[in-house]
Amino acid sequence: MSEICSTCGLPKELCVCETIAKESQEITIGLEKKKFGKTYTVVRGVDGKEIDINDLTKKLKSKLACGGTTKEGRIELQGNHAQKTKEMLLELGFSPGTVIIR
Repeated sequence: MSEICSTCGLPKELCVCETIAKESQEITIGLEKKKFGKTYTVVRGVDGKEIDINDLTKKLKSKLACGGTTKEGRIELQGNHAQKTKEMLLELGFSPGTVIIR
């Protein structure tokens, strides 16, 4: 017997909660300077309750070949990857109108 999603009531294999969450969230991508003049790409606006933010961070780090972390509901990636990060988020199913580079 498969698990049932508590939100939509469908089996986990058919659950559409994460897809709906990806389309409704407004995500901003920006750059920050940290210690020693290092540049970080920061992704804000991902709701950790609806989307597995740690899994998303792992996928971004792997595809962009960089280090990074998840802190206080935001994703920090080492280096200037703003445009590539936007492209990756669009490939992962986020809506083009909700991903903004600042």
